[in-house]
Amino acid sequence: METQKKYDKHSPIGVFDSGLGGLTAVKEIIEQLPHEDIVFFGDTARVPYGNRSRETIIEYSRQDMRFLLAHDVKIVCIACNTVDSMARLTLEQEFDIPIIGAVSPAARKAVQLTKNKKIGLIGTFATVSSGAYRKLINKLAPDCTVYSQACPLLVPLIESGRFHKGDAVVETVLRDYLLPLQAQGIDTIILGCTHYPLLYAIVKDILPGVEIVCSGSASTEYLREKLAALDLLNDSETEGKRRFYVSDAPEEFATHGSVFLGMSVREHCEKADPDIYQ
Repeated sequence: METQKKYDKHSPIGVFDSGLGGLTAVKEIIEQLPHEDIVFFGDTARVPYGNRSRETIIEYSRQDMRFLLAHDVKIVCIACNTVDSMARLTLEQEFDIPIIGAVSPAARKAVQLTKNKKIGLIGTFATVSSGAYRKLINKLAPDCTVYSQACPLLVPLIESGRFHKGDAVVETVLRDYLLPLQAQGIDTIILGCTHYPLLYAIVKDILPGVEIVCSGSASTEYLREKLAALDLLNDSETEGKRRFYVSDAPEEFATHGSVFLGMSVREHCEKADPDIYQ
């Protein structure tokens, strides 16, 4: 296990994802924990992780973890359902630092919300094939049925900026993925990728009346609870500082990131190479 020194409550929260989707989790943290400092790493050079092997996902995730640890973070949030599903247990065994995933909080939220016990899940191929959501939901509520749909086209579309209502391409693709789940009678759906909250409005239009669970929002609620339990909540009165690092195309990242974060990240965004943390 790689030993991590203990940090105080004023150390930053570390967040990583394969690309810009993890910014949806950052947005939730800023809104729910405005006094916390945040260091975000997006591996934009190797996005998406969802179509890669488990071994590759684990190796990339190790590098992402080491990058964040080099910035003295006090806790790590995996803002990527693929990594959580495929690599979190390995990371917890190898790194001596609290790690918050995305799967468990979202699964628990869905179980709380569903009334007819029919839950839909959309995610990357790796997330869906891992069965992580299905196993956890069935453990929490054996009478629930999970209907899963892998959506390999969504992350590349979102990463290219195609996530707005009125975009015929993304709306058509999303409808093709969601209508089979609607036909199963689901009353709750998990957006099982931190990129997908950017599609929330479109999902709401396609599935009216269906409860929508965003993994980033659910995991941030759990993050608050975890920090409080560890006595690591930042008690500062000032607004937290945010730093953003990406492995490729920082200008493109800053442009899209500023749009859905509602704040400029351009002056706080730098390029970084995760390969040096092998």
